[in-house]
Amino acid sequence: MYVCGITPYDATHLGHAATYLAFDLVYRLWLDAGHEVHYVQNVTDIDDPLLERAERDSEDWIALGLRETALFREDMEALRVLPPRDFVGAVESVPEIVEVIEKLLSNGAAYRVDDPEYPDVYFDRTFTGRFGYESNYEEETMRAVFPERGGDPQRPGKRDPLDALLWRAARPGEPAWESSLGRGRPGWHIECSAIALNHLGIGFDVQGGGSDLAFPHHEFSAAHAEALAGEYPFARHYVHAGMIGLDGEKMSKSKGNLVFVSRLRADDVDPSAIRLALFAGHYREDREWTDELLAQANSRLARWREAVSLPSGPDAEATVDRLREHLADDLNTPKALAAVDAWVNEALRHRSGATGSESAPALVRAAVDSLLGVVL
Repeated sequence: MYVCGITPYDATHLGHAATYLAFDLVYRLWLDAGHEVHYVQNVTDIDDPLLERAERDSEDWIALGLRETALFREDMEALRVLPPRDFVGAVESVPEIVEVIEKLLSNGAAYRVDDPEYPDVYFDRTFTGRFGYESNYEEETMRAVFPERGGDPQRPGKRDPLDALLWRAARPGEPAWESSLGRGRPGWHIECSAIALNHLGIGFDVQGGGSDLAFPHHEFSAAHAEALAGEYPFARHYVHAGMIGLDGEKMSKSKGNLVFVSRLRADDVDPSAIRLALFAGHYREDREWTDELLAQANSRLARWREAVSLPSGPDAEATVDRLREHLADDLNTPKALAAVDAWVNEALRHRSGATGSESAPALVRAAVDSLLGVVL
């Protein structure tokens, strides 16, 4: 499984958390089923947003990236997100990215723009003949979205406005690396292609990320890799998590309407309550974060903890089976939570009774911990 990571120019917000929690569930389910899982996640520690934030704040871009990456990992650990086997930065991957771009140039999938000052390298989106299969966006939608998500359709010399940047020739004041391509730095999409191919190979099981990455990022990551390998598909499944909104708008750094995980932690919000609040909606759905949602999660968590602290409870084998079944059904967390709620309600209703299974509370506690990552 390859899941696209953060660009570390600001703290982790709940939109990030919802995405990584969704793929944490995939990871946990696979481990529960007895699979060996190779999970790779990148961090885009060189890109325009990071450089722009560093310049705005008069801060060294390396220091900013390292600090925010460390905070992200602290937030994920606090939320009990299982760490990937490989956590790989773009900066450390520059040599392998250069090698990949060289191969794309040699097989005709990439080209240099005719610009003697800045001979940037671009990917020819028509090369594989399959471009667009992942996002299923219409051409009109692609052209509308591309400039909003890091694209440069107006760049002179490109064969097609939608061709994506692979290597940016060095500009004054920007970080750059010496390479066979000339001094410069990598584009965004090629980073994930190179890292995924080098760590997982072509045709791995899941390529994941937020729904805002479907195009252009995931579309181009797949196209780059398929053009390089001459094989299809890049990943067997492309999985996208929905956006988290606040006050009716998508939570994003550009809008500034963010709820930070670190801020919730500082306010002593229980990480298990954050997980339950985000699991109350389906991972693919765009949904709102509200104080009421968190209050409901805290109430649910308190009831669950009360029930598993009882000396006995109703038989839990069927409950655990339902929990697994619902999560296996496209991570249907609302139904999974409802299955646990049903057992909890029954346990609390008969808390004073002498009948029941003494092992049931511990079984529920263990299943909720391992499958949902919620501590009871």
